[in-house]
Amino acid sequence: MKKRAASMGELVSEGDAFASLLLEANRTSAPAGFAGPALERRSISEQVAGRILSMIKSGNLKSGDRLPTEAQMGIAFGISRPPLREALKALTLMGVLESRQGGRYTVTDLSPSRLVAPFNVMLSVKDYDVGEHFEARAVVDLDLVRRCAERASAEHRQRILKLAVDGRAFHADPVAFRLLDIEYHQALYDGAHNRLLTTLAQSLYDVGLDVRRLASTLPGVIEKSVAQHVDVAEAVMAGKAEAAVAAYAIHLEHVRDTTILAMQQGQKES
Repeated sequence: MKKRAASMGELVSEGDAFASLLLEANRTSAPAGFAGPALERRSISEQVAGRILSMIKSGNLKSGDRLPTEAQMGIAFGISRPPLREALKALTLMGVLESRQGGRYTVTDLSPSRLVAPFNVMLSVKDYDVGEHFEARAVVDLDLVRRCAERASAEHRQRILKLAVDGRAFHADPVAFRLLDIEYHQALYDGAHNRLLTTLAQSLYDVGLDVRRLASTLPGVIEKSVAQHVDVAEAVMAGKAEAAVAAYAIHLEHVRDTTILAMQQGQKES
């Protein structure tokens, strides 16, 4: 019994330490004027996930830190295990936490590639939403193209233009064009000099890739894509950000429309 009492005391002690971190996180990261009722409209698991994210944002939790046990966190948060586990699972899927042997969670390295890993799940999802996908690509890609036109070095602009023009040699070779297409878009992303946005764009590019492979075999698709690549590259080369964004928006619409067409043809064949 004495041994059990000691372990329970230990449990409460570590839970209290975590609770003090929670209080500190609230003091350092919660803006004045944010009242409790707004939080209460969210589920308990959402509130817990938000608290942990706040602790990471404020520096109270850092990469490599090991969280207390579920029992200890339950004491600190004052909640039962089901909503706590739901919050921990969500943060794990987001790439913020990882589960280690023994059931303890650790804050990850928070690298861009890890944080966008959930996008990879979409690759195997059958109910792929092409409209949603290209809406997301427009938000990320168009900003990257603008930044590329403003920030890329002269040498990098030359590389983008060369990749665009070289595509003319692959009008009849979909496989070779797809390889070049990856390099071309990667060069545009890299020219923006924003690693996190680049990682997001790379992940979004990979979504629905199987359907776009089919689209690249449709008559005239590659020729049009190559011409649009050149339009974007020439605007980037000249440092004309608005022109580059406008040209890239046209290109994205073309890719979206031909993706939809490929999907429709695939449904007819099946």
